[in-house]
Amino acid sequence: MSIFTKIINGDIPCYKVAENDNFIAFLDINPNAKGHTLVVPKKEENKIFDLPKEDYLTLMDFSYKVAKALEKAISCKRIGMSVIGLEVPHVHVHLVPINIMADMQFTKKENLSSDEFVALAKSIAKNFE
Repeated sequence: MSIFTKIINGDIPCYKVAENDNFIAFLDINPNAKGHTLVVPKKEENKIFDLPKEDYLTLMDFSYKVAKALEKAISCKRIGMSVIGLEVPHVHVHLVPINIMADMQFTKKENLSSDEFVALAKSIAKNFE
């Protein structure tokens, strides 16, 4: 069972920004930038291209909606998207507010307090449609 499945099951808390029957989006607790969000299918699958095509397409649609909410909540030039999948064996999309290419290198990390995470999650969630 992946750490994301434990979050989905409520065994581990998260700073949730959006959820439906099939997906959940929450703030990365070790973010590249303020607002770095993970979009995760509730069904545990290791590799993104092992998802059934319909699940892949609905993951991208849900990610799109989260990215639009993120764009309204965080001032940035772009919302970068990355799917790497090596650190947790459960499909997840990284949505990262970026201003320069280096923001997507996963080397620079932000430190946020719990209160900052809570306020940020609420700000993004209120823009989710």
